[in-house]
Amino acid sequence: MTSQGVPFPALAAADPLRAGAAGVPASGDADPGTAKAVARGIARLFARNDIWCLPEMPLRSGRRADLMGVDAKGHVIIVEIKVSRADLLGDGKWPDYLDHCDRFFWGLHPSLDRACLETPAFRPDACGVIVADGYDAEILRPAPTLPLAAARRRAEVERLARAALRRQVVAADPHCATFGAGL
Repeated sequence: MTSQGVPFPALAAADPLRAGAAGVPASGDADPGTAKAVARGIARLFARNDIWCLPEMPLRSGRRADLMGVDAKGHVIIVEIKVSRADLLGDGKWPDYLDHCDRFFWGLHPSLDRACLETPAFRPDACGVIVADGYDAEILRPAPTLPLAAARRRAEVERLARAALRRQVVAADPHCATFGAGL
């Protein structure tokens, strides 16, 4: 999986809307708009690489993956998006996601300092790193494949498929939103 295009730093230099930390709060507070932009950039990267994902996917553990998708080989991928240093350093729940995916990525805004992701506490041996803005994304460190058991992968893919189908039906007919909400 590659970004298949202009390297991300070159994109930032070429587009004044991408340059610097525009849209990223200096206070360290996460901005939901920035998180959505990062998710959009990652979704575009994934789509170019035949990985299809859903945002805000609830997991059986009670957690919620920022992005969860499936690649062409049926591998489950989760991305945890961080747009502030405080959120990144304060997140103690992310190891729970490893039980629900074959590959795990951190998804970060380009202005966020990534140095802490190289420390043992952030398990660089198990996690990839993607930087993204609202237009594009680039994988800085590929996520290793840590295969789920086949039955677990099947269950996760089925849950993801059902959630995607439910969202599509509810988008077409909001009356259906009250049905099957157990996902």
